[in-house]
Amino acid sequence: MPIASEIFNLTFDAAEPRRLAEFWALALGYRLEPPPEGFATWEEALAAWNVPEDQWDSASAIIDPDGALPRIFFQKVPEPKTAKNRVHLDVRAWRYTTADGGRPPEADVRAAIDAKVAELVAAGATVVGTTEQYGNSWTVLQDPEGNEFCVT
Repeated sequence: MPIASEIFNLTFDAAEPRRLAEFWALALGYRLEPPPEGFATWEEALAAWNVPEDQWDSASAIIDPDGALPRIFFQKVPEPKTAKNRVHLDVRAWRYTTADGGRPPEADVRAAIDAKVAELVAAGATVVGTTEQYGNSWTVLQDPEGNEFCVT
């Protein structure tokens, strides 16, 4: 069975693809996609391909270090974001870590969410609000370009 990275990419429109890629790499535990073989940096590759320097931030991508999850691609678009996302990511700040595979104590879950939110705010996110409902809690944020996402 193919792994997710072989089936699809997730694509974000962006004003500054590299900046947004760096933010989401931090948020998801991904890394920037390395330059093609034979090049030490993307700048070196782009220069060798005669891409004008003012177009070097036209795209960026991040990859799962384990290669199992989908590649995320960021492409420059001229228009700004104008409406609420119809699809968004939920960033999981905690794992099912109890011996029986159950949910950790709520205080531990909330502490993990709060720590991840603080990390992402320091990286440029904005908190929109926090919700607790049906035994779950999450915080809604916007990334540096205003795309909504949740930390749960």
